[in-house]
Amino acid sequence: MSAALLQHPFMSQHAVSESNAQAMIRAMLAFELALADVQQARGAVPEGVSQQLRQVLEAHDFDAEAIAAGIATGGNAAIPFVKQARGALPADIKRYFHQGATSQDVVDSALMLLVKPRLSAVDQLLLRCRAAAIELMRDHEQTVMVGRTLMQQALPITFGVKVAHWAIGLEQARRRLAAVELPVQFGGAVGVHSGWDEQGLAFMDALAERLELDTAVLPWHTDRQPIHALGTAIDAVAGAAEKLALDVALLTQTEIGEVAEPSAPGMGESSSMPHKRNPVRCALIRGAARQVHGQASVLLNAVAQPLERGLGEWHAEWAPLIDSLLLLEGALEQTVVLLEGLEVNPAAMQRNLAVTGGGIMAEPVSRILTPALGVDAAKRISAEAAESARLSGKSYADVLASHPEVLGKVDHQALLQATDPAGYVGTSREQVRRAMEWLMGNAA
Repeated sequence: MSAALLQHPFMSQHAVSESNAQAMIRAMLAFELALADVQQARGAVPEGVSQQLRQVLEAHDFDAEAIAAGIATGGNAAIPFVKQARGALPADIKRYFHQGATSQDVVDSALMLLVKPRLSAVDQLLLRCRAAAIELMRDHEQTVMVGRTLMQQALPITFGVKVAHWAIGLEQARRRLAAVELPVQFGGAVGVHSGWDEQGLAFMDALAERLELDTAVLPWHTDRQPIHALGTAIDAVAGAAEKLALDVALLTQTEIGEVAEPSAPGMGESSSMPHKRNPVRCALIRGAARQVHGQASVLLNAVAQPLERGLGEWHAEWAPLIDSLLLLEGALEQTVVLLEGLEVNPAAMQRNLAVTGGGIMAEPVSRILTPALGVDAAKRISAEAAESARLSGKSYADVLASHPEVLGKVDHQALLQATDPAGYVGTSREQVRRAMEWLMGNAA
């Protein structure tokens, strides 16, 4: 499989370039050097050794291919990495490198260091989504459109309230992801800092501070709640973006045409049909999100790990965790472009409101007719008049007013009001204002 053709197009290209093998090596090295620093500060490493380790290893050219090959025998990247690092060190300081750590400490902490900038990038993209959504909500608070249930026309809403629901979903997921902790991992061979007594927890806390990661209550070698929380929060953002993309894609259908993706040279073109403008951004968002959902299932199924070290479950987490973030960042890059440049067509929304000849307003019309005609007759006449209006091209109100069972029994002005979609949008406008207040109140 060619990742460049089949996988990377759904990902953030910038994120892919920042999450390669060398980045993982740098993250593992950052953990090891920070560990030496905190141990030296507490007398467990002789003065000056930490600086010697840093000087040698930061200048060392690690062989990523050899480390990758070593995973087949060691089971993780830390083992061949530590071997290479020790091989580069002078004999008198080798023993101070990786002191008290186990390979899982290195890999888990390195992954947290890789994840951190990706979460920051995701947060910035979500803030841009929020700003663009607020602008759309302002512009279309009064724009009436068809509300659809089970893929069929139901009752009127406003486009503003539709965007509000997209924005709320994205913001709720953003806040959930922002609250996730990225804890340092340091427990040694079986997670109890063997050989270090009470110093072990002090090392762990100092290491978290040094690496600017969260402090763990205890080492979490087989307590995978941090990964579960992170994976599900990533998936929640992907789900919110996918919902938006699905709605937009449905509204771009030729027969509906209520919105369109931002135009760009070659964007959305077909290999065989020159007339097409495919919702490619929506497809990329949904394609990435579907993959994130799959990656999340791997993380969820790896939560229960045996005894003091996972046997395959831990190993299964690594790629899905990083890939899901790269996919999410890619999806959000497309979502930002979509929201910031979305083309909205209010005229098409008005046209679609009239497709049923006014039948979309049969419910309020029935309510107006019921006091004079009774429930059964009101429902029947409202439906008959809608079909007649659709076939004849006359207005729904006029057809109703001339219906023999309605004539003279219901005020024509009341019928005009009852058949106006703009007068039957419920709390759409109030919901937009309430959503904007909530979103802007969380603008910090």
